[in-house]
Amino acid sequence: MKLSRKRARAKILRLPPSTPRNPLVAPALKRKAGAHGKSRKAERRAARVALRKGREG
Repeated sequence: MKLSRKRARAKILRLPPSTPRNPLVAPALKRKAGAHGKSRKAERRAARVALRKGREG
């Protein structure tokens, strides 16, 4: 039983280390991500608020 365990351990596959990631890519991708304007819901709400302000004064 012990002999078979030693043989199983000896067959571990060693992979070469991967190349490091470029540290400048992640911040660049985060800068260009995200919404580019107000959502439709925000535009509707802003119009409704402006309409109510016009009625009051």
